[in-house]
Amino acid sequence: MQQNWKREAKMGDFLSDVEKYFGTSKLRPEQYSALGLAYIGDGVYDLIIRTIVIELGNGKVKNFHRLTSGIVKAESQAKLVKEILELFSEDELAVYRHGRNAKSATSAKNASINDYRVATGFEALLGYLYLRHEMDRALSLVKAGLERTDLLPTKL
Repeated sequence: MQQNWKREAKMGDFLSDVEKYFGTSKLRPEQYSALGLAYIGDGVYDLIIRTIVIELGNGKVKNFHRLTSGIVKAESQAKLVKEILELFSEDELAVYRHGRNAKSATSAKNASINDYRVATGFEALLGYLYLRHEMDRALSLVKAGLERTDLLPTKL
């Protein structure tokens, strides 16, 4: 007999759960470097997109990877940011610009420097929102960007 999964049990604040098990950071989100924020934001964005892709249904992992990679690459992130930049608050815009202007020792292999920097700024903003326990805001920005572009996958 197949069990029906109930979505009533809501996922708690993931960061709060991590902090409960492993302790809290000594830093406030605004104290992290722009590249530190982008580092965690990259993981946050990747997990959001992977979740959207896996919810499309059961399939081959290579198809999941292909769809995810197409959305999380720097070029796609730059396209998404262009569509939602007007939605950023002044504080969010400041964090985005700080991340975009950060000088990284590395660059993406298959992206222009401009797209790479825009993506880094966006990832910094997502990292900042995550560390501030503002995932609703991060998710609403990602959703708006995916809906305003042709990046939102609808099938595997």
